[in-house]
Order: sequence, then structure tokens, then C-alpha cells
Amino acid sequence: MSASSLEQRLACLDWASIEQQLDQDGSAVIDNLLSADQCHELSGLYPHSELFRSRVVMARHGFGRGEYQYFAYPLPQRVAELRGQLYPRLVPLANRWNQLMNIPVQYPPRHEDFLQRCHAAGQQRPTPLLLQYGPQDYNCLHQDVYGDNVFPLQVAILLSQPGSDFSGGEFVITEQRPRMQSRPQVIGLKQGDALIFAVHHRPVPGVRGHYRVTLRHGVSRLHSGRRHTLGVIFHDAQ
Repeated sequence: MSASSLEQRLACLDWASIEQQLDQDGSAVIDNLLSADQCHELSGLYPHSELFRSRVVMARHGFGRGEYQYFAYPLPQRVAELRGQLYPRLVPLANRWNQLMNIPVQYPPRHEDFLQRCHAAGQQRPTPLLLQYGPQDYNCLHQDVYGDNVFPLQVAILLSQPGSDFSGGEFVITEQRPRMQSRPQVIGLKQGDALIFAVHHRPVPGVRGHYRVTLRHGVSRLHSGRRHTLGVIFHDAQ
């Protein structure tokens, strides 16, 4: 997928409906954002250690089981295009959410300008990553924050095909509401689907205006096979 074809694909989406879904659930799925060939191309990058700045084995840190690698700069072209072209589509919602939650932060229209803000604050390490899971692997509930400068939305793209490449391994989001029990979501994805979801919190309307709920995400245990995911995070890390 070239930069222009990705731009055309994103331009054809019903962003009003996507925003409505994000307002309602804190997550929204874009069906078939990437083709099977594009998914195979990205998952095939995993063994190429020269493309990555670090590798994390989850069990060593109590994060779960499985592993992931953070890409180094310069990012692979397709990863850079996804990051750069998804960001401006999400900025209006991110700014509106912050206003509703009384957070005095607004995001610039261009991703390059937001990265300059991150880098000036010492957040200079790239955060897009590839995750790899095998049988019995899972990812504990967590948030991808990495510093004071946080863009409140991120994207996960499933690169493997459920049912043939792996079984189990569902994407899970929990929402912790004030004085209420947590609400779980189990989100079914197909190969090439992109899930947009809240990084750490989102506004929810209440009787006295909007209040803030806290979200975490993870992956349930794989039963068999191998699962690869591309994570697109828009802020860099300290």
C-alpha cells in the first residue's frame, strides 16, 4: 500500500461513525485496513533485529507471556505512513476529549509537530512495535503511556488470521468506572483489521457533565498457533 492508497482508504471511511463508536465504547474497528499480503510483510519483519531498538520478553517483567519489539528510527515506510496518516484523523476527537475532561492539552494537526513536543520533553524513543505470541502466551492488562506527553488514542492492527494462524488470543479492554465495577470488552478482529482505542482514559457523560473513566487493554491466552500484531502509538517514550 502506497502512501496515496492509504490516504485514499482512510478518506473513504465514515469518520463520524468511528468517532461515535469511540465516544460510546472507547474503541472502534476499521475493517480490512491492510491486506493479507501487507500483514505478512509486516509480521515478516519480526526476525530482522536491525529494524528494532529493543526486545521485551514479557515474562521477565511480569507483563504476561510472549514478546514484542520496538521499532527504531527511521521507521519502516509502511509503519511511518500508518502513524503519520492516522494521527490527523484522530486529533479532533483527542482535542474534544481533553476539553470534556478539563485537561488543558491540545494536539497540533500534524504528527511531526506533536513529535517535536515529545522530543523537546525528552521523549525521543519511537514506540511503534510488533508483538508476537505463541501457545499459552497472553498480555496482562496495561496502558501504553511512556511519559508526560500522551496522545489519548492508539491503534492495534492484527497481522495474523484467527482460526488458521492461531486460536484464542482475543483483544480485551477493561473500563474502570468510579464507584462501579469494571466493564470488560472482548473484541473480535480479523486479519488486517485495525482497532482504535483509548490509551488510558476517556470522557463519559454523567448527570453533572462528563467524568473520566480509566481503561486498560491486553490479550487473552492463546490456545494454539502464533499471533502477530502491529501497535501504532503516537507519542514517543522517555
